[in-house]
Amino acid sequence: MEDYRRIADGVAADIASGRRRPGDRLPTQREFARLHGIANSTAARVYRELARRGLTTGEVGRGTFVRAAPRPSRTATAEPADDGVDLELNHPVVPEQSALLAAGIVPLLRPGVLESASRPVGVAGTPAARNTAAALLTRGGWRPEADRVLFAGNGRQAIAAAIAALVPAGGRLGVEELTYPVLRSVATRLGVEIVPLAVDEAGVVPEAVAAAHRTAPLRAVYVQPVVHNPLGLVMPERRREELADVLGRLGVDVVEDAVWGFLRDDLPPLAALLPERTVLVDSLSKRLAPGLTVGYAVAPRALVPAVAEALRSGGWGPARFALEAATRWSADDAVGRVVHAKRRDAAGRREIAARRLHGFTVRGDPLSYFCWWELPSPWRADAFVAAAARHDIAVTPAAAFAADTGRAPRAVRLALASPPVDVLDRALTTLAALARSTPRDAPAG
Repeated sequence: MEDYRRIADGVAADIASGRRRPGDRLPTQREFARLHGIANSTAARVYRELARRGLTTGEVGRGTFVRAAPRPSRTATAEPADDGVDLELNHPVVPEQSALLAAGIVPLLRPGVLESASRPVGVAGTPAARNTAAALLTRGGWRPEADRVLFAGNGRQAIAAAIAALVPAGGRLGVEELTYPVLRSVATRLGVEIVPLAVDEAGVVPEAVAAAHRTAPLRAVYVQPVVHNPLGLVMPERRREELADVLGRLGVDVVEDAVWGFLRDDLPPLAALLPERTVLVDSLSKRLAPGLTVGYAVAPRALVPAVAEALRSGGWGPARFALEAATRWSADDAVGRVVHAKRRDAAGRREIAARRLHGFTVRGDPLSYFCWWELPSPWRADAFVAAAARHDIAVTPAAAFAADTGRAPRAVRLALASPPVDVLDRALTTLAALARSTPRDAPAG
């Protein structure tokens, strides 16, 4: 009766060694039975065992395929200490997305279509790509004109191109005092000076922008008005209006990072209020998956040539296959359906965080995939991160997001998207207990 497990072990060894690679199709169960000299019923048990181990996935009407990576077993996720819990990086995935995305790619794999999808494409993309991108980026009643949409390989490249187009080397770029960490390295490479701007519970403070501009002119500001990373906050309408008014009066351009804005599509971007000065950047990475991405830059008509040239000179243009896939996923509403599922997922995870961290000072929109935790005294961020690591839980200290690293608050960011929901629940329970202790008496993991 154990023969089927021995046979499954052999297939598992082939997968581990690389003899069977991710995406390889296994023989039909009938063919497998004939090759191994076993009954069809035994072959069926082998295939069920491989699926149980997370090594294969079955697709109705197509067959059984080797998974891209072994799925963690229930035992592995039962105790966070075994494999560790990643609350540093946000990789939101919902169960239905793989099937939805696979259906959109199949037509691209036909020989005639694949040949076309493999050709180079410029940063302006194709008419179909521009039209579907304009629909994808529509939010809160705002829709960009399709001919103002440019494409990059990913969101980081779109950000870099926007900054390069707006701020010359040696110029000053205002940024929220807590900001997307990659921005600092992008600015350094471009020779741009970062100027921290004060943030309150409503977002960047307009008077802080004006004060920084009086000290020395700002060439642009970088902001995240909707679902700010790391704070998770959403800028209220009144604050957006005040900020747009100040920036317009000062004549300061804007790079608006809208990568997480898909979680709140009821809210218009800052670009709706300041269209002649705002370059809105976005990407597919959070909507879909980190490895399936296209970057978008929606520029004012007068700035389209400069942003396009920055994309070209930086080598930041899109890959045509990715652009064609994104266009199909958008047109057949696969992206919309995945986004809808991710909003539900984000809301559920934030509810868990609110429940487990009740009584602490925690910020973040109810639809954000992360939250900002102001630690209780006497905890310092570095000590708390180290103590969490002893429980095999990874969290990010405030210093990672500080535009001025010498002025980081006593806080951590919790990324909620990556662990399974039950693992997230247990990890947050552990962290809450840790925060209620002190660094001296915090239990070891």
